Amino acid sequence: MASDTILIIGGGPAGLEAARLIGDLGRNAILVEKREALGGIPIAEHYAALTHGFRSAEEAMGELIAAAQANPTVDFRLGSEVVECAGAAGDFQVKIARAGNGTAEAVNVGAIIVATGFQHFDPGRETQMYGYYEYDDVITLADAERMLKEQRFVIPSKGTAPQRVCFIQCVGSRDRQIGNEYCSKVCCGISSKQAIEVRQQVPGCQVFIFYIDMRMYGYWENEIYWPAQEQHHVQYVKGIITEIIRKGDRLMVRGEDTTMGRPMEVPMDVVVLAVGMEPSQGTQTVARLLGLKQNKYKFIEVPHAALDPTATSAPGIFVAGAAAGPKDLDDTLAMAGAAAMKAVALLAKKSRVAA
Repeated sequence: MASDTILIIGGGPAGLEAARLIGDLGRNAILVEKREALGGIPIAEHYAALTHGFRSAEEAMGELIAAAQANPTVDFRLGSEVVECAGAAGDFQVKIARAGNGTAEAVNVGAIIVATGFQHFDPGRETQMYGYYEYDDVITLADAERMLKEQRFVIPSKGTAPQRVCFIQCVGSRDRQIGNEYCSKVCCGISSKQAIEVRQQVPGCQVFIFYIDMRMYGYWENEIYWPAQEQHHVQYVKGIITEIIRKGDRLMVRGEDTTMGRPMEVPMDVVVLAVGMEPSQGTQTVARLLGLKQNKYKFIEVPHAALDPTATSAPGIFVAGAAAGPKDLDDTLAMAGAAAMKAVALLAKKSRVAA
């Protein structure tokens, strides 16, 4: 029997926006989130400010959460996961299990939206040439976000203010050797945003960004890239970093300045690795569970991305946000809105046919 309920898997920005819109349209929705809290990666990993508007991530996510929770037709299942799925578009039989207690609840839904997001690349897979697990003062963008949120950007091993900080771009992206040939889209913007924040919080600190080439999307060029250089004096160096070692009480960053065509060796107090996006474990698990095709990078495959960016290989199941590949927040929310409308339209169509 056709159901008038839509299942949303994932309680991050994409899932919350889809839930808000479905609720605003008066439709029933069940949102399943494996964590005990909503908000996804921006909340779970303590993001400081959003790229590109520098707005508090906690505040922005709080608004998304409140807007979704304001709808009485949206049911939230936290600390829960989808463990089984059968049926077809208009009539899916799904089991939702609460983590830890072993019991599962069967629900009937007409459409499914997958919003399971991404995970940050593990820099240890780069054969440790960056020393992430070797040196305390080599951190990732996510680590830096936590310190920036606390308004305490310090040298981790010392707890003191740094004098020299650098960002290394494309760690885990655009890398054929590890199989991630794609650009993760947001890393250049996030590094530039964080570089500005470091300069604001530690005014005497010199900040460098080592890059292959800078990729700024939409308005990021004027809102982040040029202000970082012209107003905050962040230094961009086109080059390739090949090794990081400890030398005395500092890190020594070695590589090639590709503009000048010469080797370089520069001392740093903190090195920030701009790690890219990979499909989350949840995305991969849900894709297998629902029988969805994945692309070569294990993101959920969108058969006709240019014309129908939320479609999956299974009718009645839609995808939104970074579960389908690297996305910025603007694209994530737009995709969530489209997925919600597609799901609502499907239910309306099934209802007309049944009538």
